Amino acid sequence: MFRSVAVLSILAPCILLATACDPPPPTEDDIVARATEIHQRVLTIDTHDDIPPNFATEEVDPGAPEGRQVTLPRMRDGGLDVAFFAVYVGQTERTEENYAKAKEAALVKFAAIHRMADTLYPAEIELAYSAADVTRIHDSGKLVAVIGIENGFVIGKNLSLLERYYQLGVRYITLAHGGHNDIADSSTPRDRLGDEEEEHGGISAFGEEVIAEMNRLGIMVDVSHISKNAMLDAARLSRAPVIASHSSTRALADHPRNMDDEQLLALKANGGVMQTVAFDSYVTIPPPEKVAARAKLREDLGLPPRGFSTLTPEQRDALIQGFQEIDDQWPGATVSDFVDHIDYAVDLIGIDHVGISSDFDGGGGVEGWDNAAETLNVTIELVRRGYTEEEIAQLWGGNLLRVWQEVELVAAEMKAR
Repeated sequence: MFRSVAVLSILAPCILLATACDPPPPTEDDIVARATEIHQRVLTIDTHDDIPPNFATEEVDPGAPEGRQVTLPRMRDGGLDVAFFAVYVGQTERTEENYAKAKEAALVKFAAIHRMADTLYPAEIELAYSAADVTRIHDSGKLVAVIGIENGFVIGKNLSLLERYYQLGVRYITLAHGGHNDIADSSTPRDRLGDEEEEHGGISAFGEEVIAEMNRLGIMVDVSHISKNAMLDAARLSRAPVIASHSSTRALADHPRNMDDEQLLALKANGGVMQTVAFDSYVTIPPPEKVAARAKLREDLGLPPRGFSTLTPEQRDALIQGFQEIDDQWPGATVSDFVDHIDYAVDLIGIDHVGISSDFDGGGGVEGWDNAAETLNVTIELVRRGYTEEEIAQLWGGNLLRVWQEVELVAAEMKAR
């Protein structure tokens, strides 16, 4: 009895002042230090970075330290290990002449990505053709390049082009972009193309063939940019998990480019992953005054209402400066706002189905993650919110690689049959 009382008397201060005995909350320095350690260990993948047609030339040198949001030095500085470079071709009227032009425009960008990795900087960056390649190249100390096609318009109505693009390295295809095409309806129909709200009611009959052939080849089906009905169709039709290469959540920002809860749940049921996108106006909806100011800036510079990949260096500099002045007047989304979308998706569909993307050099970027050199800031915010290292590894690349591996497995099974 005496010993029990003695022990209680010794423990009494801690029992009575339990909060005083708990470890203190981490300081900001602690969070940054912890995030830096984690960031160095995990594999970081950004699934959407745009390039212009003259990429990997003297005019647009990926080895230059600045000039673009994604350069090889900025990837090194920010600890961004893997970038999916996008072969983007805008939607035009669907004619035989335009199909041919779209194919040639795609081949120009394929050549540019290969020129960067195979000719200009082979010691710095290597092109990955498989999920296993990503790990192998990263372990060798190099940066990793992967190719995605943004807009299935580049195949026109020629299904055989899928295999040609696969041989060139494409590993995901965004089925449609701004405007309907022969594969799918777009989330953003275009009046200039004569688009109605819906053309196919989702995925077309030809689109079903496209998805089946992508499954057979081992190309990930990308549902970003397509309509809700098309996305739900794609998740149902695809034998392999699908991805949304650069989309955020509609519950937090009601933009047609984002995914609502029904879509997110369908993505989970399919086994896919949403690569949450750090695109300012998809993360938070800008006020009308800011939208109008940006539109006027583009008009004053003689630029089309949309698009970033065909700007001259002078236009790009003027646009960046003008956007900065507009952002100073109407502040945009932050890294914290961006991670809110990650939190929402994780809470709804689980950590296994959420990833990260930027849409850099195609309009993407938020305050705190506005170029590849600032990539660590995303990990800092994730640590601040209590994500574990294992969860951060999933978000930054593990989930995407898991989907890619499953796509490869389905392709192998289909070819075997």
